[in-house]
Amino acid sequence: MTKFHPEYMITMKDFVKEHSILLRQQTQEVTIPVTKEDRHTLFAMLQYLKNSQDPNLATKYKLRPGSGLSANQIGVDRRMFAVLFNGTELMFINPKIMSHSLNMIYLPEGEACLSVNRPVHGFVPRYERIKVKAYDIEGQEFIVQLQGYGAIVVQHEIDHLNGIMFYDRINKENPFKLPTNIIIESLSSFQ
Repeated sequence: MTKFHPEYMITMKDFVKEHSILLRQQTQEVTIPVTKEDRHTLFAMLQYLKNSQDPNLATKYKLRPGSGLSANQIGVDRRMFAVLFNGTELMFINPKIMSHSLNMIYLPEGEACLSVNRPVHGFVPRYERIKVKAYDIEGQEFIVQLQGYGAIVVQHEIDHLNGIMFYDRINKENPFKLPTNIIIESLSSFQ
């Protein structure tokens, strides 16, 4: 039984911190059809993102703003996450990246994570475009193509499901050094 029922509001106290073993493990596949428990958890995750992006609610409940949230970040060992960016809200269950571009992008200000309570400096190379296959909350398979910021957010969350933290992708010797054998551009140059 999960605590994430429809009336439950996720706050910062629910987040697993970065050194937890749960964030370093592969998450368990979600059974299809999706259980009521997993549905409630996903809806609560999406609601957190909405609340965190609402300035009044974020201030009132001391929520850090987020664009994506994976289940293991709130202590639930399931391959699912929710994202909310540029007015787009999506929930992914058992996602798989089917293809990606050769070109890469990165956020010039770097990435952050709701499970990491410290600044981490450095560039995180990500694919500029990805095609993802997943199941929705009704258990229906779907395929979505993402580019730019949306592709970055979804790759960050899929990494979580695979036990990878964003800072694992930062160059260890020089955090601001980018791969040299590929085309990689700052996301800001696309806007």
